[in-house]
Amino acid sequence: MKIYGVGTDIIKIQRIKKSIKKNSLKIRLFNQEEIKKCENIKNSLNCYAKRFAAKEAFSKALGTGISKGINWNEILVLNEKNGKPFIKLLNKTKKVVEKKLKKRKFKISLSLTDEDNYAVAFVTISL
Repeated sequence: MKIYGVGTDIIKIQRIKKSIKKNSLKIRLFNQEEIKKCENIKNSLNCYAKRFAAKEAFSKALGTGISKGINWNEILVLNEKNGKPFIKLLNKTKKVVEKKLKKRKFKISLSLTDEDNYAVAFVTISL
C-alpha cells in the first residue's frame, strides 16, 4: 500500500471543555456513538479531546480540512475490543472521501494519546 496522506493534531483539553458545554456544538462535532462512549467513562474530557484531534488529523491527511462535504459527526472515532482506535466514515463524508481518493478500498491508521493538558492524534491514509 502507498501512503496517500499523513495528518497530526494536538489540542489543549480545556479547549474541548469550553466547546462541549453547548449541547448543539457537541452534537455537531460528535456522533451519538462517540458521545455515549465518552459520557460513560471517568475522564470524558480526554475522550472528547482525542476524538476531536483525530478528526482534525484525518482531515489534514485527506488534504481537505473539514469542508466540502466532510462533516465532523460523520467521522467516527471508535475503539476495537482490545482498545485500538479506528476511524469509521459515514454517509456523505464516506462518499466524498471515496470520490477524492478515487477508490473504495483504503486504509486509515490512527494513533491517539493524551498527557496532562493535551491530546494528540496521528493519522495515515493508505491506498
